[in-house]
Amino acid sequence: MYFLGIEISHSGSRAVALDLEAAVIRAEAVVPHDWIEGLPAGYREQNPAQWIDAVDRAVRQCLSLLGDQKSRLAAIGVAGPQRGLVMLDEANRIIRPAKLAGDVSVKRQADEIARAFGGAPGLIELAGQAPGVDSAAAECLWLKKHEPYHFQRAASLLTAQDFIAYWLTGERATEPGSASGTGLLDIRTRKWSADLLDFIDPGLISLLPPIGASDQPRGLLRPVLAREWGVSEMVQVGAGSASPMLAALAAGCVTHGTVAVDLGATGVIVGVGAAPVIDFRGEITPLCNATGTWLGLATTQNIAVAPEVFRRHYGWSAENFETMVASVAPGADGLLLLPYFNGESIPRLPDGTGVLHGINPGNFTPAHMARAAAEGVALGLGYAMSRLRELGFDPFEIRLLGAGSASPVTRQLLADVFGAPVATVSSRQGAAVGAAMQAAVAFFHQSGESLGFEEIASYLVSGDLESRCDPNSQTHQLYQEMMSRQQYLVDTLHPAGFL
Repeated sequence: MYFLGIEISHSGSRAVALDLEAAVIRAEAVVPHDWIEGLPAGYREQNPAQWIDAVDRAVRQCLSLLGDQKSRLAAIGVAGPQRGLVMLDEANRIIRPAKLAGDVSVKRQADEIARAFGGAPGLIELAGQAPGVDSAAAECLWLKKHEPYHFQRAASLLTAQDFIAYWLTGERATEPGSASGTGLLDIRTRKWSADLLDFIDPGLISLLPPIGASDQPRGLLRPVLAREWGVSEMVQVGAGSASPMLAALAAGCVTHGTVAVDLGATGVIVGVGAAPVIDFRGEITPLCNATGTWLGLATTQNIAVAPEVFRRHYGWSAENFETMVASVAPGADGLLLLPYFNGESIPRLPDGTGVLHGINPGNFTPAHMARAAAEGVALGLGYAMSRLRELGFDPFEIRLLGAGSASPVTRQLLADVFGAPVATVSSRQGAAVGAAMQAAVAFFHQSGESLGFEEIASYLVSGDLESRCDPNSQTHQLYQEMMSRQQYLVDTLHPAGFL
């Protein structure tokens, strides 16, 4: 029996075919996306219509690789970016492009929402989270004020994954994980926040889809698609969710206290909680999970940017960079990088810049620069992990996934920073695999069989013992001191306007 997982990301749409019985990926395909060019500074948008085309092509390629085995396809799941609002009119036409993460054009509206409810503390008290510049809440207010004609035409607002699921099934719905990423949900109750919706626009509630259960199917694949793809018209489509939630599922993190780190274009660290993970400091984002639990999430924006700056400057390949990092002892002989080249989410430095501190004649070398870059971004993830620990998380092992997890140097560095063992997971496809796993759970529930998220995770996901790295206690202590130094510099330079 096969389950198809789809992931819509900034760079492209991926489809993977999961063979449940053999617990392996049988086929995979990726089709790239393009950004809309020529937009004002601070805008990052894509046309949702290309997502449909990319998903269609990726699925066709994936099914072609399966050959006659595609008749065994039972269900499809969809993962999408945490931010990506699609506006449809009454005729189901796309009204405007979708803003994605990194678009800061709605910052004033995010600030306006915060002021109206007493700042971040008031919003957290109200709904469990404080919607920021990457939220659909701020985007809706921006649309109402800057593009009123578009806002008035809107008949439906859907996240990227819910939009694709709507195209697959004809059913408009969402689930708590996707809804919580909009900034419009009350995290504690898993319902749309009436106070937030009324502040933005009293009619906004009518544009939002109903919230269903994460472990129930969205519906059946549309017959026209089933015929075109050559699969059964009884193929189900799962509820889907945002990529961070489904990546955590793909990493096997489904029980309380488990933690996963996704090392992709950004660094994402998530902890699974049995209750809402509310952070009154506003650094850890509380979300609903795609498995019926909750998540605490933090994103570091510079995990790929900072190393790339140094690789480009010195003309290094990724292998050259890693060799340079490994050639210098932990601590880089006192050289410390604040790697906030593109601004940062945790700590909150939207206009942050990079800072090299502790330069001396002995450490002003290319190899030390490489080590400082790698340690700088790892310490950022370490700070996020320290905040999760303050909120009650103490994992015995941290699961790693994403492209960055392939590096043994990176794995050991993170183990030493976290002070906990790290291990990669058997599957590297992340959220797409999680989407297939979620769809499988919904399929078996619908069939009357009791397959749960813990059961499917224990069956499909295992830590790679060969990749496991245990922390060095002395190096961990060094990195704790460096993290304190990094945060002291942030706390000193940022209020003074130098960071």
